[in-house]
Amino acid sequence: MCGIVGYVGPKATLDVLLGGLRRLEYRGYDSAGVSVIGAHGLETRKKAGKLDNLVAEIAAHPMSESHIGIGHTRWATHGAPTDGNAHPHLGGPTQKLSLIHNGIIENFAELKAELLAEGAKFASETDSEVAAHLIAREYEATGDLPTAFANVVNRLHGAFTILVIHEDQPDVVMAARRNAPLVIGLGEGENFLGSDVAAFVEFTKRAISVGQDQIVILRADSVEVRTFDGHPVTPEEFTVDWDASAASKGGWSSFMAKEIADQPQAVADTLMGRIDSDGLVRLTEVEGLDLGLVMNLDRLIIVACGTAAYAGDIAKYAIEKWARIPVSVELSHEFRYRDPIITPNTLVVAISQSGETMDTLMATRYAKEKGAKVLAICNTQGATLARESDAVIYTHAGPEVAVASTKALTAQITAGYLLALLLGQMRQSLPAAELMALGQELLKMPARVTRVIEELEPAKELGREFANAKSVLFLGRNVGFPVAMEGALKLKELAYIHAEGFAAGELKHGPIALIEEGQPVIVIVPSPREADSLQPKVISNIQEIRARGAKVIAIAEEGDTQVEAYSEHVLWIPQSQSIFSPILAVIPLQAFAMELSTAKGLDVDQPRNLAKSVTVE
Repeated sequence: MCGIVGYVGPKATLDVLLGGLRRLEYRGYDSAGVSVIGAHGLETRKKAGKLDNLVAEIAAHPMSESHIGIGHTRWATHGAPTDGNAHPHLGGPTQKLSLIHNGIIENFAELKAELLAEGAKFASETDSEVAAHLIAREYEATGDLPTAFANVVNRLHGAFTILVIHEDQPDVVMAARRNAPLVIGLGEGENFLGSDVAAFVEFTKRAISVGQDQIVILRADSVEVRTFDGHPVTPEEFTVDWDASAASKGGWSSFMAKEIADQPQAVADTLMGRIDSDGLVRLTEVEGLDLGLVMNLDRLIIVACGTAAYAGDIAKYAIEKWARIPVSVELSHEFRYRDPIITPNTLVVAISQSGETMDTLMATRYAKEKGAKVLAICNTQGATLARESDAVIYTHAGPEVAVASTKALTAQITAGYLLALLLGQMRQSLPAAELMALGQELLKMPARVTRVIEELEPAKELGREFANAKSVLFLGRNVGFPVAMEGALKLKELAYIHAEGFAAGELKHGPIALIEEGQPVIVIVPSPREADSLQPKVISNIQEIRARGAKVIAIAEEGDTQVEAYSEHVLWIPQSQSIFSPILAVIPLQAFAMELSTAKGLDVDQPRNLAKSVTVE
């Protein structure tokens, strides 16, 4: 959730910290703060609200020049979003130690009771301040910051990334990671820490992902990594494949607007080099899965949360249709609590944009303990999910900053199609010529996505027209059903209004009771061109709701002459095979939700109460 950044080196530390926090603010924007060590010792500034409040506070109360510091942008867990609960937190009676924390310390209550019994004074309601006081106390006892730090992190339970600096040790940043993301940036005579590479990509593309239960001792000229019990670690370096400009708006009105427009490239990049001109899929990334497993699979389970789960729902249709493998899609946070049936012939596919979604990580760890193989679909190099899986398909969407997912979703859907085609090829479950034709059809999708992007103005106009709507319903069948669910989610996230997605066939089983005069209903209409098309049934649904006063907005493919007669508005998408239509149909829904939210005067990039990466359970 929270964004963290650390730096030690010759640059002006405040510039590095504030720049990193600006790029990490999507991870949490309830408050922000920094600590540096300069000529006047340890100095801290922090303010509730968005990062601009902190910038104004520093302008009003300048800080000393320094070459070491830590910064934090918060998504509140323990304690309300106030100045006092903002990070960094100071530890000990001398308050020479400063700490920032991402995650939840589950045993904070017993540790706090221990400190209170010793007379410690707390300035916040957070669990994080407990760790600050504990490390300060240990440092006073040992006189050695790495030892004190290790002693304390070994006592903490839960999910955390912790960074610490101490006035008496002005050349070192201590860091620890357990079940929360942490990445090191390697520079020349300087080094960086961050929740993700966006924190430092402006300065270096050389990075190291910190592993589970590892401690980092960061200096300007050295990086030392140890396990929690003190054993040295030789981490593996990787190169970041995008630059800082990819994480900037580039003249767009919002990150979300930019990222919607990025989707043709995101889809194309996810396909690049993975389908040859004949339509055959070649995914070297999945070589960690042996042919014997694939041939003997008895089931495939997709685990994901939120938008990623809808990408999984779409992948289910493709995998079952092309590879003939039974598929279930599970919400990660429910999966391991119901004693699911897992065998050595079960493949678990975990989908997460960040690769740090805690619920999904815990689900995959549970699956591996039960003997299953895990394949990740992930957008972030070096992410925990990618490292802990047996194989990974990276989506190449680039950094996604807006909290509401757009290009990450279409890239995940694309990756799901690639996986489905590959499994079909390996299992020979369809004729080779048919699979190759599907692969060639998939290669045409980036151009079709470009056409959708070029023709979004009608969707935006409808968003403005319905800005005062109190409720919007969405209907879809087959692969259109998860598109309807995703459309409703976008509207809930961005506009804070009631929105629900339903399977159109369920309409008469209850949801039709919600239809009243003037009710906006967005309907995902299947292509009428296929022999087994469900389009006539969806047209019947449209007639049923119109008879009860609904205002229908149809998402339909070009050339559908019937749908226009039964809808107040039609948003057209290019023709494609029905199974590929979600990549196209979801984009007008993104634009509709974005524009409706903007018309209400809301922040589409940073919706209330949400953060980009959910790194706590």
